[in-house]
Amino acid sequence: MLKPKSLNPELLRAAAGEAVAALKVLGNPERLLLLCQMSQGETSVGELEQALGILQPTLSQQLGVLRREGMVETRREGKKVFYRVADERLLALLRTLYMLYCPKEAT
Repeated sequence: MLKPKSLNPELLRAAAGEAVAALKVLGNPERLLLLCQMSQGETSVGELEQALGILQPTLSQQLGVLRREGMVETRREGKKVFYRVADERLLALLRTLYMLYCPKEAT
């Protein structure tokens, strides 16, 4: 029988802290919806509002949280602000959540 690989507890603790922080942000339904939509590609604020039906005050508040947590990046084009997911690890997590929990669309 193979002995389990020993992990560095300090590195593991730091990684666990990062994972917990990401999961806390994802624990809000509006933020999760926003990130899922952005996982499909860069999206403007207006497109997010229209696609998800999240009203402007809530949308602004939740996008602010995502910006502060470093989960999204922005790009300004004139008066429009575009958002995209900032971290490939987060995109991988969102893809996994999509596979496990999102309803399959009829073809």
